[in-house]
Amino acid sequence: MRRHLLPAILAVLCVSSTVAALRVDPGAAAGEAVVEVAAAPAEAPVLTPRRVPGLLAQPVGTARLVQALDAITAATPDSTCLVVTEGARVLYDRQAERALVPASGMKLVTATAVLARLGPEERLRTSVVAARAPAGGVVEGDLWLVGGGDPVLGTAPWAASFMRQPALFTPLEELADRVVAAGVRQVGGRVVGDDSRYDAVRYVPSWPARYATGNEIGPMSALAVNDGFAAWEPAHVPFDDPAAGAAGVLTDLLRQRGVVVGADAAAGRAPAGASALAGVDSPPVADLVTEMLRESDNGTAELLVKELGLRVAGVGSTEAGRSVVAETLSSLDLATGGLVAVDGSGLDPGNRVSCQLLHDTLEVTGDGDPVDRGLAVAGASGTLAKRFLDSPARGLLRGKTGSLRGVASLSGFVATQGGTELTFSSIFNGIDRFDEGVPLQDSLATALVRYPDLPTLAEIGPEGYGPD
Repeated sequence: MRRHLLPAILAVLCVSSTVAALRVDPGAAAGEAVVEVAAAPAEAPVLTPRRVPGLLAQPVGTARLVQALDAITAATPDSTCLVVTEGARVLYDRQAERALVPASGMKLVTATAVLARLGPEERLRTSVVAARAPAGGVVEGDLWLVGGGDPVLGTAPWAASFMRQPALFTPLEELADRVVAAGVRQVGGRVVGDDSRYDAVRYVPSWPARYATGNEIGPMSALAVNDGFAAWEPAHVPFDDPAAGAAGVLTDLLRQRGVVVGADAAAGRAPAGASALAGVDSPPVADLVTEMLRESDNGTAELLVKELGLRVAGVGSTEAGRSVVAETLSSLDLATGGLVAVDGSGLDPGNRVSCQLLHDTLEVTGDGDPVDRGLAVAGASGTLAKRFLDSPARGLLRGKTGSLRGVASLSGFVATQGGTELTFSSIFNGIDRFDEGVPLQDSLATALVRYPDLPTLAEIGPEGYGPD
């Protein structure tokens, strides 16, 4: 039906013009109608942009976008995918189904699976327990700090060290206050950290060694305080044992509050049936996902994947969690062809995701949901706070970034200057992010924001027609 629309409209316009040009001579004798054909005014030809602006201008605007995107992809290696849509209409598709290394674009995949499996209002609880309830303010023996997988458990100085404030975190100081409020004045033994909720694999085995030595991410643990770092200024220093390290931090906080703790901190499993003395809850899962995306938080992504493994497969490991991620996306009928999920953060160069899958994870989001809120705004927030500052895309592009050696990805939404919204996903592999990837993304954003780059009347009208 649509293919016949333009000829039909043109035909109607032609007939209407002809009828409008006919007139009857009022001076003719009765019964002798004299019909004359008046010449159409030169200043208003039948087929002009003023008569059919949408039909003539829109295809040109789309063609200009395609031309601009062709120029961008022509400057990239073959390992590139790009898809752009306007509603249900595909404006551009280059290898959209090809699975490539997504870098932190992987977090869109993780976020989709987490929100599908965990309630957005759920919270992860960190507890303090004892073998016996305190008597007269004294805990006989040890006090256990039991990790619940909270990825943002930390102290106020740690949170204050982040560039963008306020930082999302669960204050360990609050837990210390609650232990004191429970009447504890003395601990006869130690504070013992229990991170048995998840496995003890601290780094994904296939990660490059530089991630650990360069402190790209701290050691993973169900009891990771301050992202698993013992110090962060002037340099990051990870805990040798995250559980014992977290117990040590709580020990210091309790002593600062006047609680006598008899021995140094350690790590171990809490006894079955221990009495709960105090606890503190993480922010809702929805907020964790939002923070993970906006700040590209690797630690949060990895711990949420382990939580998925525990909840669905019964094992708190990355291996179990990544299988749950793949199964979940498949159950949602998303484009999982070629998907390889090695981790949740996108740090692993073995991950493979298509632009179509990243695009589809965006399409299933709703206005104001955790993924939508988690997209960084060009020139304003998150990982895009210092990007696109001198670009027409500033404030109009919202997206998830991704960067590794040889990888640059960017997926999200663009509010165009033409008043429409585009959904897009791009992955460039085999390039240097700083020398090539960023300029390519800048050009991509500019082309999308300008859509539809409509021609003027002078450009598409008859010669000499249009504004002076």
